[in-house]
Amino acid sequence: MKKMVIGIASQQAIRARALDIARGDHRPRADEPKVWFTSMRLLAEVLSDDNRALLRVIREQKPESLTQLAEFTGRAPSNLSRTLKTMERYGLVEMQRDLRTVRPVAKASEFVIRAV
Repeated sequence: MKKMVIGIASQQAIRARALDIARGDHRPRADEPKVWFTSMRLLAEVLSDDNRALLRVIREQKPESLTQLAEFTGRAPSNLSRTLKTMERYGLVEMQRDLRTVRPVAKASEFVIRAV
């Protein structure tokens, strides 16, 4: 598993950076954040102790479905679904869809946080 670099900056700074990249004025380096949060509080909510434990279970147990993940964690499937959708939106989890199931895959095992 890889290390994910996470940045914290204001919405305006994130937007300005994206526009600079789109215009070709800035070329992101490999060690720059790929995932951005607008506040430390939001980051703390998404990467809470419970959610980091959930990522660890996904990494180690490799569940084949949300139902199996619910069994491994003891959490309700609806609660897991909501949490995983949020984590997917930030690129922390990938939801691989098959015909009848959705399998969560953790995208990183370590996080480096850079506040701008």
